[in-house]
Amino acid sequence: MARPKARYEITPKTGKSKTWYVGFYIRLSREDSRGNDESESVQNQRLILTDWLRNQFDDDQYVLVDEFIDDGVSGTTDEERPDFQRLLRFIEAGKINCVVVKNLARSFRNHADQGYYLEDWFVTRQVRFVSLYQQPIDTYKDPCGATNIGVPVQGVLNESHAKDTSENVRRVFDKKREKGLHIGSFAAYGYKKNPEDKNALVVDEEAAAVVRDIFAWFLDGMSKNAIVQTLNVRGVLCPSLYKRSKGLKYKNPNAENKPLWNAKTVTQMLKNRLYVGDMVQGRYRVRSYKIHIQDAVPEDEWFIVENTHEPIIGREAFAQVQELLKRDTRAAPGEKKLYLFSGFLRCADCGKSMCRSEVKGNVYYFCRTYKEQSKAACTKHSIRHSLLEAAVLHVIRQQVYMADANAQVLARVDGAPPKKSPTNILDGLIAAREKELAKVTRYKQSLYQDWKDGNLTQGDYQQMYEAYGRQTERISAAVENLTAERAALEKNPHTENPTLTAYRKSENFSELTRDLLIELVDHILVFENGSIRIKLRHGDEIRRTEEFIEKSCRSEASEPTPANEKKQWFSE
Repeated sequence: MARPKARYEITPKTGKSKTWYVGFYIRLSREDSRGNDESESVQNQRLILTDWLRNQFDDDQYVLVDEFIDDGVSGTTDEERPDFQRLLRFIEAGKINCVVVKNLARSFRNHADQGYYLEDWFVTRQVRFVSLYQQPIDTYKDPCGATNIGVPVQGVLNESHAKDTSENVRRVFDKKREKGLHIGSFAAYGYKKNPEDKNALVVDEEAAAVVRDIFAWFLDGMSKNAIVQTLNVRGVLCPSLYKRSKGLKYKNPNAENKPLWNAKTVTQMLKNRLYVGDMVQGRYRVRSYKIHIQDAVPEDEWFIVENTHEPIIGREAFAQVQELLKRDTRAAPGEKKLYLFSGFLRCADCGKSMCRSEVKGNVYYFCRTYKEQSKAACTKHSIRHSLLEAAVLHVIRQQVYMADANAQVLARVDGAPPKKSPTNILDGLIAAREKELAKVTRYKQSLYQDWKDGNLTQGDYQQMYEAYGRQTERISAAVENLTAERAALEKNPHTENPTLTAYRKSENFSELTRDLLIELVDHILVFENGSIRIKLRHGDEIRRTEEFIEKSCRSEASEPTPANEKKQWFSE
């Protein structure tokens, strides 16, 4: 928009008595912009202020020094308005002694700030403050006008309006977040806003290719620092520079003049579920409509809606990356890739990670506590790399073999003629226990009447009441356990089970690689005697598969009934 000349004079019709060096202050809020409120537009405010200036008293001379415009910012705080701060600097330098605004709401939406500037700051510096509408003020013509009761009341009303507006906007945004609609001003790196729908995202192929490279490099064993160096050496623009190169008015307040890729940016990208097609919003929240400091929000309060846009990264690869991020991983000195067991080894006693050392050409692992902190706090727990690698490889081969055998058994179970399944058996057991529980409950309820009728002594009543109570707890616990077991069986693995798939797709391998470890191993415990314990990523699913197969085989041989499973319900 066109701005008037920075400085001009209004020549008085008669002699002059005082010269006013004037600064116009104009502010347009984001809410004004969204509502297309022409009455509050920058052009309209400038017209009103200029018209007032040209029609002032004849015995005064006015010089317009400059106009100060904060476009699209809130008036609830003075610190976040750059041109308001520039106005204050002009006043401090003695360049301005008169400030003119359309109304108080343009200058202040914070009652405390309004009182401070009108009653203290401007008065101390002998600055004339003029507000034309809403609650007219001219501290030169009416020095006491700024302290009139109507001024603070108007300030409270303006602040209340800002508070209500902020709450209404937040509610609207939260509703959009719940529906998975994108409400950010800018799309995350790798995406761009849909030209046909500002609340939807589409893939930006140029940036998405970089995102895919970052995930692939990390899964291939590159450290985050190595990824950063690779991107910067290749001259790949970091997200903030990339957005600006596309003509977006993006500004990162934490970025340097010439920002580069850094480990923090890479880590945030690797953790961002947006790349698997899920909309994740509401991770930060401003403290209040007046305090615009952002605080992190607990993850369980985020707005997450799945499958809202096209993914850039597959869910399986993303899950593997999240597992790797949990590990303490370090690259070899001078190398870009990680060691084979980096992030997987832990001391079985103190739980700390193991450190790697090379002794006479052989690689060993030692407890980090013992080697780097205190030999009194833990023991060596040493193990040779070659032995460790051979042992882990042997265990994984066994698991792959068992997964293949289990898959074949499950295929026969799934294809067998329908008989009474373990789930139906459990249904019968649960029904029997619930019938038993109802019977105990009836007996317990009848005790009181037997006591009142004289059929039971006080001592017998108390003893039997407590015994029935214990039986009720026991049977209720049994029902709860059987119900949980039935729920687990309802999720029975079958031939397409992802756990079995993860093992079976690793059938053909001749050596241990980080890909295999990432896919199948959670961590490895190393004991003082050199033995190891391997925690598999899908251990619980494997056990559930084996239990299901065992129960299915048992049900073929003998079919238990609720009657012979039932135990005596009343016993001391």
